[in-house]
Amino acid sequence: MGKPYSVDLRERVVSAVERDRLSRHRAAARFGVGVSTAINWVRRFRETGSVAPGRMGGHRPKKIRGEHRAWLVHRAREKEFTLRGLVAELAGRGLEVDYRTMWNFVHAEKLSFKKKPGRQRTGSSRRGAAAGPVDQASGPDRSFPPGLPRRDLDQDQHGADPGMGATGPQAPGQGSTPPLEDDDLPRRPAP
Repeated sequence: MGKPYSVDLRERVVSAVERDRLSRHRAAARFGVGVSTAINWVRRFRETGSVAPGRMGGHRPKKIRGEHRAWLVHRAREKEFTLRGLVAELAGRGLEVDYRTMWNFVHAEKLSFKKKPGRQRTGSSRRGAAAGPVDQASGPDRSFPPGLPRRDLDQDQHGADPGMGATGPQAPGQGSTPPLEDDDLPRRPAP
């Protein structure tokens, strides 16, 4: 965090505006400070009679303290809770805090509620033993006796009747397209 400007510089800028009748813009340019800075210093002088800087930083006391803190620690250790629920309960006891304040308190006091393993949701019914390595899972295919070739017998392969499909005989003009002849292919002139 930056330090405030010196009181001497503040007094010279305000003096230039008040006594020498310079504009705030000209006084800021003369002393090398920002225009808004000069405006704020003059406003502060006119309101308070002083150009001294205000308090910077500092510690803000925690909102949840004393008997509210003791009650909250006891309540959090006693049974399950949600942060929003604690905020509502504390409001009922006369202390208004927001969600973030409650989160900071629970985190700082190490009161966060972790689910127990027995309370986890049930897994999928298909969850079983873990799969083994790929070498074990993909052995040789033993569904065919050794020595016989494996082949896929689709409707148009290996001698299957081209007129018979999965739905039965097809009407004329439907079905597989005939192979292209050389006359059907477009020709390009030789280069």
